[in-house]
Amino acid sequence: MAKKKKGDERDRDDAETRASSSVAGEEAGAGPTPKMKRKEYERQMRILHGELVAMQEWVKESGAKICIVFEGRDTAGKGGTIKRITERVSPRVFRVVALPTPTEREKSQMYVQRYVQHFPAAGEAVIFDRSWYNRAGVERVMGFCTPEETERFLRLVPAWEKAMTDSGIVLLKYWLEVSPEEQTRRLESRIDDPRKIWKLSAMDLKSYSRWYDYSRARDAMFAATDTAWAPWYIAGADDKKRARLNIISHLLSQVPYKPLAHRDITLPKRQPPGGYVQPDLPLRHIPTPF
Repeated sequence: MAKKKKGDERDRDDAETRASSSVAGEEAGAGPTPKMKRKEYERQMRILHGELVAMQEWVKESGAKICIVFEGRDTAGKGGTIKRITERVSPRVFRVVALPTPTEREKSQMYVQRYVQHFPAAGEAVIFDRSWYNRAGVERVMGFCTPEETERFLRLVPAWEKAMTDSGIVLLKYWLEVSPEEQTRRLESRIDDPRKIWKLSAMDLKSYSRWYDYSRARDAMFAATDTAWAPWYIAGADDKKRARLNIISHLLSQVPYKPLAHRDITLPKRQPPGGYVQPDLPLRHIPTPF
């Protein structure tokens, strides 16, 4: 009996030691952070959505101009993050810009010309799902522009962004980073999923094979365009839930909004029917299989 008790105590001590080592390892960055549970994620997102609405009302009231740029590797989660930012706010205030391949006419214009027309006016927040930084990333890696064009872009863009911020635009630039293993997992998940297959283009496959070319392009972009007036903010995106919460939280911290006073609202009484009778019309109702 005594031996069993000592054995139990030894097992318990070993378990506590392993647990302590595990915690220490995670605190030292040695172990992965566990995936966030859906319930906690939605609870935190509900709070942040309320703050985004408060920010929206401040933007409308103050006439602020917000420009948010999202860049990153394929599958990093830019689209999903943008959807969570915009799903509870007004599209009249938060506009998403995702430009297609430039037309022949646009190719003949000054490079930044087609982006400028989408910049925010007073009382607007514009989100670029990929931006003028295409020239420093996909265009450079895939050979859609010359090395000289990329170098000229990297040389000129800091002054251009300084002009943006000097005009009163709050410019936020986010880079979403994903690990090679997680990118592989996400791309493979698209192959047999009819909901995601549209996301898997021939360009995505080519980009996947050029991981280190993109790494070099990213590093050169950071070196040239991470400035005091328009810094890059990098978000680890292997855990999409945490990434979205972290990005939205950071975004809110960078905008000097002040929540407006809550309005006391009472619904007015509806008008009386005044003799209205539902007409007998041959209307076409949709089927109701659900």
